[in-house]
Amino acid sequence: MRILVTGLWICGLTILSCYGAVTWGEGLFAKKAEPYLEGLQYQKLPPINVPMVVDGKVQGYIVAVLIFTADARLMHTLSVPPNAFVVDETFRQIYTDPAIDFKRLSRYNVTQRLAEIRKQVNVRLGSDVVKDVLVEEFNFVAKREVRS
Repeated sequence: MRILVTGLWICGLTILSCYGAVTWGEGLFAKKAEPYLEGLQYQKLPPINVPMVVDGKVQGYIVAVLIFTADARLMHTLSVPPNAFVVDETFRQIYTDPAIDFKRLSRYNVTQRLAEIRKQVNVRLGSDVVKDVLVEEFNFVAKREVRS
């Protein structure tokens, strides 16, 4: 009889200690959420190749590598990342710009073009997500220099 009571006592203590550990120790083993860092987030885009067409013929390609900064908090709320919009708007801006003429080289207002890209991307996204667009690389490769 003494062994049976001792066994029940041990089982009762085990059950109560497990219940206590689960009830009060819930916060000890819970996965803690990472603190969200607000501020700017940098996104480097893959190289963009824009064909330069003059008189119906491809004269060469502009190769641009861009980086943009965006509001980190807004980036996480968007259903679509703005990377594709920045690439698309950059392509459109360079491809349709009549000021780029490699037969008659002159200074090009890059600051204005980048500001226009930022503005148009933000209009398309519907909020002020993209804060700045930066140029890492901007080159022209003539058609004769492109390997087949």
